[in-house]
Amino acid sequence: MQLKRVYEEAEKKDNFRVLVDRIWPRGVSKQEAKLDLWLKEIGPSKELRKWFGHDPDKFDEFRQKYLKELEEDTEKKEAFDHLIQCYEEQNGEITLVFATKELKYNHVVIIKEKLINERK
Repeated sequence: MQLKRVYEEAEKKDNFRVLVDRIWPRGVSKQEAKLDLWLKEIGPSKELRKWFGHDPDKFDEFRQKYLKELEEDTEKKEAFDHLIQCYEEQNGEITLVFATKELKYNHVVIIKEKLINERK
């Protein structure tokens, strides 16, 4: 599994590409994105996203709140279950695609950790 910004060129090694943002990335056409799946429901709620604002000092609390959303929100839970299914069908050869410039403090890092932990 790898993480990749949607603005980076798609490559064959990306295998199965899944966009995990609620909002479609600005300035990218669906053709350019070369996605296999868009799981917009898996992204953090608008309120949580705005509160967090990619502030590294809030990341630990953001992680807790976002994990709670993934467990308690029906749409998010179903989207995450769908992601697990894709991960298993692709033997882990998937690329989680996202738009943010922030590579370390974002929801995609949390999704990857949760996915890995649930597969153990």
